Amino acid sequence: MADNLFSRIVQANPDPERNFISPPGRTPLSYGDAFALGARIAHVLTRHGTQPGDRVAVQVEKSPEALFLYLACLQVGAIYLPLNTDYTAGELGYFASDAEPKVFICSPKAQEKIASFFPADRILTLSDDGKTGTLMEEAQSAPAQFSAAPLGMNDLAAILYTSGTTGRSKGAMLSHGNLFSNAASLIEAWQYSRNDVLLHALPIFHTHGLFVATNTTLLSSASMIFLPKFNPDAMIANLPGASVMMGVPTFYTRLLSDARLDKETTRNIRLFISGSAPLLAETHSEWQARTGHAILERYGMTETNMNTSNPYDGIRRPGSVGFPLPGVELRLADADGNRVAPGEIGMIEVRGPNVFSGYWRMAEKTTAAFRADGFFITGDLGTIDADGYVHIVGRGNDMIITGGFNVYPKEVESLIDSLPGIEESAVVGLPHKDFGEGVTAFVIAKPGTSLTEADIMAMLNGQLAKFKLPKRVIILPELPRNTMGKVQKSLMRKEYGALYA
Repeated sequence: MADNLFSRIVQANPDPERNFISPPGRTPLSYGDAFALGARIAHVLTRHGTQPGDRVAVQVEKSPEALFLYLACLQVGAIYLPLNTDYTAGELGYFASDAEPKVFICSPKAQEKIASFFPADRILTLSDDGKTGTLMEEAQSAPAQFSAAPLGMNDLAAILYTSGTTGRSKGAMLSHGNLFSNAASLIEAWQYSRNDVLLHALPIFHTHGLFVATNTTLLSSASMIFLPKFNPDAMIANLPGASVMMGVPTFYTRLLSDARLDKETTRNIRLFISGSAPLLAETHSEWQARTGHAILERYGMTETNMNTSNPYDGIRRPGSVGFPLPGVELRLADADGNRVAPGEIGMIEVRGPNVFSGYWRMAEKTTAAFRADGFFITGDLGTIDADGYVHIVGRGNDMIITGGFNVYPKEVESLIDSLPGIEESAVVGLPHKDFGEGVTAFVIAKPGTSLTEADIMAMLNGQLAKFKLPKRVIILPELPRNTMGKVQKSLMRKEYGALYA
């Protein structure tokens, strides 16, 4: 019998009547419903020529049917290619030319846009609510059983494109084994079980909402409350019916601003998880004070799924991403791949069954991303404290070199964030004719606070070495972020690149 991600999902769910997914305003769907509709969609894909190894591009809104499409691709043996719903026609055209999908599935309202660069006869549509479109119309008459392709754990299951902040977006190739092994590690680390109900408000075109949240749920036979997007009212209303919530830091900060959040509304939750962007220590502390729960922060990326996690049992240390997950090896290295001394900052490198095989059709970039001994160079800088907790200090390409000195933005950000009246900060290096790069801080002030650049500079004076002090502090109403809440420093560099000219 074939051993792959889909076969393991089926083995984990022998009861077809068991509840799987509860979308708001709709009848809950069972595991049997999910497998049957997934099979119907698999028949539609093969009817349109999709074979094992073919790519299926998907840019649709979140719905249960969009998730069943993912299951259909696993059954066919197709390589699932989820695409951010914010991508423009130009970006989508690049992905289509690079991945060469057999079919492209999109919202009916986007069909004309997709047809401008992709053959119209290979486009299928899925409505925003998942109920209509050519995909569902064809699926209605298709059989509810499908003979799954006999794939192995080394076969590709998905390609996820990186954000492309340092050049062309790269397609990370993830195998069935990468996805299964990581979900199994998370189930063990987070003590996931069939008794859990996940409050799911994340997008499903990203590792967090698709692989971490969904695969973990599927492989533990748990259930999900499946919200189309983050909405504070819906989150508060559904918290009492859930046992686990996964989110990005903005979920937590926005909920903290809601007076209805308290220990009573969170009484049934056993685990709050945060990822995709750094969680401020202040948010961690405030959440624990309001709810009695300590948020569990973890660390992962597109190419590796999850690498580390704070402990389920034990201290969840604010500002840390915890320890390597079961089966994951992690080290800190210098530019040559040599381990750095304890307590020093180094490049985070990881090795394990969770790590991808390489970048789609980019052999040179794949070679450059791995050490000879198989460790993947993440691009993230970190430290490991005396107790073994991993701390992320920033991206390697975010490091600022000013007047010949290295400045790690995280150190400066942590100090600024601790100042009274500061909501959040982001520190970047901007071109400077005298220093090469000028340390520059972008700051959000707390509501109702009146702060000036001079006020902030005065508070910082004497707390950092002079070369680390920001040369300018820019106060903004908000920081630019991507859909997962991660601050987009590249946009600040671009917009303010002439600040010191």
